[in-house]
Amino acid sequence: MNTPTDLLYASSHEWVRLVGDIATVGISDHAQAELTDVVFVELPTVGRAVDAGDPTAVVESVKAASDIYAPVSGEIVEVNPDVENDPSLVNTDPYGRGWIFKLKVKNAADVSSLHDAAAYEALIS
Repeated sequence: MNTPTDLLYASSHEWVRLVGDIATVGISDHAQAELTDVVFVELPTVGRAVDAGDPTAVVESVKAASDIYAPVSGEIVEVNPDVENDPSLVNTDPYGRGWIFKLKVKNAADVSSLHDAAAYEALIS
């Protein structure tokens, strides 16, 4: 499994790339492998306020539909139209072009509840 060490991870398998107070969110390599072929991504609405743990987006695969949860509280500031047009990016490039949404973090303390790569790998093993 590919688990980049420069990211943070939620127990619900979302990854977070934090730059200032903007969190880019996608699903982990482990999660995309479990889902198998992603065929549809339902993106959240820009401007929507979310609390940590809120269902925020949906990823559908040939196996199942799965909610994508907000790993931290904040406001959706951008979504990735590329995954709407080509959902397979979630499988082929989960940490790059396959990101799902960005949010402006409301409470920096939420970040402390996320796992580093080693802790996430321990969680999924």
